[in-house]
Amino acid sequence: MSIDVTVVIPVYNEEEILEDALVELLTNLRRHQNSFEVIVSANGCVDDTEAIAERLAQSHGELRLHRCPEPDYGEALKQGIELAQGQFVICEEIDLCDDRFHRTALAMLNADTELAMVVGSKALPGARDHRPYFRRFATRVLNRMLRTATGWRGTDTHGLKAIRRQLMLPVVERCELRRDLFASELVIRAFHMGCRVVEYPIELSEKRPPSIGLMRRVPKVLSDMGKLAVTVRRNND
Repeated sequence: MSIDVTVVIPVYNEEEILEDALVELLTNLRRHQNSFEVIVSANGCVDDTEAIAERLAQSHGELRLHRCPEPDYGEALKQGIELAQGQFVICEEIDLCDDRFHRTALAMLNADTELAMVVGSKALPGARDHRPYFRRFATRVLNRMLRTATGWRGTDTHGLKAIRRQLMLPVVERCELRRDLFASELVIRAFHMGCRVVEYPIELSEKRPPSIGLMRRVPKVLSDMGKLAVTVRRNND
């Protein structure tokens, strides 16, 4: 049977919230989707995340576990998109699983066959970001730096996305970065490759602290941002 929607969720050491989040996600999807799958893309987990996902997959036919050996968010997301069987792919976060975004973004993609991506923006007017101030500030600084470095003109790159897989696979294949900035490169490359991308304001609250501390990620993010600026501008020359 053909699958309409694939939800890809990269996870790293999420044993505390994984089961409740996945059960709620599956329940919501069953209310409005006839055919879907959920790919839990575990990357470098050292807790019981993989065991929980594997157990749930045995009792929920729509769920499957994919394993990446290293803790690499970007690689886990990329592989999940490539493995997806759905016409549409939703790139989710286990601490969000926003059913309102799912329904809205899928309706937008169904209504416009030229639309390649819907980005759930935390910074667009109308968005409600209830995370701690420091994380909200970091998001805005990062996005301003990305705009300056790459010529991209959006408001947000990291977090919820819904894509038309056929149109976005060439973009995925062109992406060179992994880890934190793969998601940003995906959006920025889509913009520069002329894909139709729209943003949608979302509401989000933090269900748990980040699995990797923000300050620990800063040096690598800054280094990768320089690489992203060089490769995007090189490919667009």
